[in-house]
Amino acid sequence: MRNDCWIKSRVSGRVRDTMSIQPFHVVIPARLESTRLPRKALLPIAGKPMIQHVWERCCDSRATSVMVATDSQEIESVARSFGAKVAMTRSDHQSGTDRIAEVARAQGWTTERIVNVQADEPLMPPSASDQVAGCLDEMPEADMATLATPVESDEAFVSPDCVKVVVDNNGFALLFSRAPIPHPRRPGRMEALRHLGIYAYRADRLQALVEQPPCQLEQTESLEQLRALYIGQSIRVALANEVPPPGVDTQEDLDAIEALLGSQS
Repeated sequence: MRNDCWIKSRVSGRVRDTMSIQPFHVVIPARLESTRLPRKALLPIAGKPMIQHVWERCCDSRATSVMVATDSQEIESVARSFGAKVAMTRSDHQSGTDRIAEVARAQGWTTERIVNVQADEPLMPPSASDQVAGCLDEMPEADMATLATPVESDEAFVSPDCVKVVVDNNGFALLFSRAPIPHPRRPGRMEALRHLGIYAYRADRLQALVEQPPCQLEQTESLEQLRALYIGQSIRVALANEVPPPGVDTQEDLDAIEALLGSQS
């Protein structure tokens, strides 16, 4: 049974006035290889590589700058061909967060807000970048911010491809997991939240985060945000004003987005 009151009483953070958002940068971390869908950042969707769809949507946000961060010369070449600014990074990063931190150091960002839009989120709306950056403006005590939306089905609730988040009474993340959380002790389930693949960081706290090695929980779940919780950083979670479909993890996901974009053309 749905329990929207449980969500609405704990998760807020909708940006009230996007004109008041402080300047922020968007960085799209992209690697060539992935376990479940190799070379997915460059796979074509509706005649464009996936990374181009992500970049174009980010460029429609209120970001001061949009940059692709990669260690792949092939991704660099493709991204530059459609006009993206590219930062080449080391190849040994454990996560997109680590890759973005390298870019932030190279750019000399110390107090800026940085939004991480993942390269497998081709339909992430521009408003999501604005909203998650605005969450840091509204919540000065938050080290990071991210977005979520109610899990849409029981199938998604139990799927490891759907990352769930549990929040506290003030809308801060308690735990992220690929497991079905909160776990129902009795038949039925409390309304759960699906985590969306977007983050906002404060540049100085981002550097403090990546100075710590990946923790066992992060490595077990393959969820980079768990390192922040492990070292005691706070992550503000807001209900997304505009909800994108899930990102691309499998060929089936890619086919679904291809069909969706094709139906809109």
